[in-house]
Amino acid sequence: MDSPIALLGGRPWAVILPLFRLIRRVLPQDIQLWLSQISCILSISTCASVIRFAPSGFPDSGNGLWYTSPGTKWAHDLLPIGNGHLAAMLLGGTTQESIQLNIESLWSGGPFQDPTYNGGNNLPSQRTQLAEDMRRIRQTIFSSPSGTIDNIAEIMTPAGAYGSYAGAGYILVTMNTTGLVSGYVRWLDLDTAVQRTMWSQKGVHFVRESFCSHPLQACVQHINTTSSTLPTLTYAYSVAAETGLPLPNITCFDNSTLRIRNVILDPGMLYEILVRVEAPGGRVSCTANASSSPSNATLIVTHASEAWVTWFGDTDYDIAAGDSASNFSFQGPDPHNNLIDLMSSVYANTDSYTSILDAHISDYVSLMDRFSISLGQTPDFKTPTDQIVASYRSHIGNPYLEWLLFNYGRYLLVSSARGILPANLQGKWADAQSNAWGSDYHSNVNIQMNYWFAEMANLDVTQSLFDYFENTWVPRGRYTAEILYNVSRGWVTHNEMNIFGHTGMKLSGNSALWANYPESNAWMMIHIWDHLDYTNDVKWWRRQGWPLLKGAASFHLEKLVEDLHFNDTTLVTVPCNSPEQTPITFGCAHSQQLIWQMFNAVEKGFVIAGDSDIGFLDAIRTSREKMDMGLRIGRWGQLQEWKVDIDQPTDTHRHLSHLIGLYPGYAIASYSLSLQGGLTVDGTFMNYTKEQVLDAAEISLIHRGNGTGPDADAGWEKVWRAAAWAQLGNGTEFYKELTYAIERNFAQNLFSLYTYGSTIFQIDANFGYPAAVLNALIQAPDVARMNIPLEVTLLPALPLTWSSGSVRGARIRGGITLDLSWKHGKPNVAKFTVDDDVADRVRDVNVNYAGRVVGRFRSNPGTIKNIRF
Repeated sequence: MDSPIALLGGRPWAVILPLFRLIRRVLPQDIQLWLSQISCILSISTCASVIRFAPSGFPDSGNGLWYTSPGTKWAHDLLPIGNGHLAAMLLGGTTQESIQLNIESLWSGGPFQDPTYNGGNNLPSQRTQLAEDMRRIRQTIFSSPSGTIDNIAEIMTPAGAYGSYAGAGYILVTMNTTGLVSGYVRWLDLDTAVQRTMWSQKGVHFVRESFCSHPLQACVQHINTTSSTLPTLTYAYSVAAETGLPLPNITCFDNSTLRIRNVILDPGMLYEILVRVEAPGGRVSCTANASSSPSNATLIVTHASEAWVTWFGDTDYDIAAGDSASNFSFQGPDPHNNLIDLMSSVYANTDSYTSILDAHISDYVSLMDRFSISLGQTPDFKTPTDQIVASYRSHIGNPYLEWLLFNYGRYLLVSSARGILPANLQGKWADAQSNAWGSDYHSNVNIQMNYWFAEMANLDVTQSLFDYFENTWVPRGRYTAEILYNVSRGWVTHNEMNIFGHTGMKLSGNSALWANYPESNAWMMIHIWDHLDYTNDVKWWRRQGWPLLKGAASFHLEKLVEDLHFNDTTLVTVPCNSPEQTPITFGCAHSQQLIWQMFNAVEKGFVIAGDSDIGFLDAIRTSREKMDMGLRIGRWGQLQEWKVDIDQPTDTHRHLSHLIGLYPGYAIASYSLSLQGGLTVDGTFMNYTKEQVLDAAEISLIHRGNGTGPDADAGWEKVWRAAAWAQLGNGTEFYKELTYAIERNFAQNLFSLYTYGSTIFQIDANFGYPAAVLNALIQAPDVARMNIPLEVTLLPALPLTWSSGSVRGARIRGGITLDLSWKHGKPNVAKFTVDDDVADRVRDVNVNYAGRVVGRFRSNPGTIKNIRF
């Protein structure tokens, strides 16, 4: 028998597909579903269980992920949805669907589990002894011939009830129908943030769509059919697959709503979930199992033409209760009343499922449409995403997948960052009661990488990050500064942070290599400064940004000490570890570069902050001039990681800590001989040029390897290397490293995996990836002084594969928006538009391409500068 394609004279599907896509937009949903059936028939001869083309309803832009079978592996196959507060992972089942749930504040540990938990800090009575311990540690380091020691355990503390971010159980959906499943396909639409699953059974077509709505603060799953009524549906809740959670108490709140009550541990944080079902034209009933202990219940839907389930969830965590006035309890009210109010408000103001969906899409698009990117990609509508990923090869690449990964990073950040807490090590998606590294907030690159691209990609999603600092880092961080460091001003944190203000230095064996990191606050203050520099939000700066920066800078101002090893009168940090490296020493390049940049931010932001504390500003300037800059060229031409020249050429460590000034910082990238030059090395005065510093950074980067070493094989280390190569203007090495990361570290659902073949999802590479891509297309690194021109470089590391493309709505420093297009590997048009509210921060801007200045302008309010090539 001839196939339908043959009956049409062999005309290819590509000719017919656009017609159906056009028609479906203007027809009712039931007819759209039938057209999807026809699409299936046209694509294969018997319309069997595998669909061979992107489904009807898949975005015409190609901006989505699609698959022809349900997911099975959490980190590899399932598809994420989220609104910042709630999140979910979807298998894409048919007659049985499992929805794995997350609530952003659902953590084990903290004062909920242990009332004596104190953020991993020492006791006030230990302050005098700790001050003596610190003095002795510093003296020992300075007097050591190598400038290093092996252990500082005496000033560290056990983690206590540190805890972990956790999963919140599963909603299980069962549909009473049988028969061979055909035409199966599931996809995630990145243009609308909606996941859909579509299939047929016994000639009846089904479409299930899911999303988490930020306006509703709830998540929704809707199911529809081409039949007049749906089969009977059952909705239940279970923790059976969520390893470690206690059994919940499930009751009927009313005939349409399940009420789920549980704790993460006993004792531990309380959470509640309300699961409500709407079924127009049908009947919803709630059935309780009276004999179950604890209680259990299910919702049953019959005779409905469509149905949707909406779930609301929260905990008794309160981020505002993490200060001394609340005894650092973080204890909030029982979430029940707030959830009832939220659910009642939603249904009082919502007429239909369509209005819920439209409000969600409108909110999402309002954020995403400010920016767009093209890498010259051609969407592949014939190949499912898992096959595209499987066939991807480093060095060769695929602009379509590379473009998808960029947009996926934006989707994930929007879907995870708009809650009361920022995106963590896994965004807001986590399975089981305990997760790798607690799915916490690692602060020596990971939380920073999560937000590297946010400002430049025009995403207004950083407020929860800044609120997190203010409410969980600062209050107990002041205590840590006083007790551990004997510092009277400011606040400090260390590398690993939970949501309970864990500001102490974690003791776990000889853990200084990763725990001894009081520079975490300094790195995050660069993000605080960047937010002002990109947005010119002066009200925010005065209210929140400046107090955060001043507090962190005050701590380091008092903590810096004079170098008594080289006795060169410079100020250094001691003891310090270059993040996750073994030597405990002084003057780590990473620390020195960061603090220098932070002190510059203080000077640049002082006047606009309206601060009158001139004494503070003078002290910052004085200390900055005396600081070791963290820029030394070592014995084999490398940029030294430590002030003592102990770098090894064979060290392929995952972190690029001493190159932070190359990317994402600017101490190297915008090196100034007049501001940073002049140092004494072994009695010899040295004055490095910018070329020498950049060459040394390149040597270090070469020797650091490609991100696969004996210590790790992570995606984030590879995309950091890609961004660093881009900063050096090397498009070949940038693309080699970027594509290597994609081939080795990204799963078929495009989640970044910690190591090759791992089941550990770690989201930082998903976010570092778009940052690296942007750094290859547009560079505008910060500068030390506002009177230094901003140097914007167009297409500094453009790979040949992206020979044509565009960026619209990119933000650069100074409150400037850039639209850029290029063809045949060269810029076509660059349009710079200056915001209207930058009167207090006008600056000179130089535009560079291919090693020469191609335009200059002054960033006066409202200025538009067009540069054509």
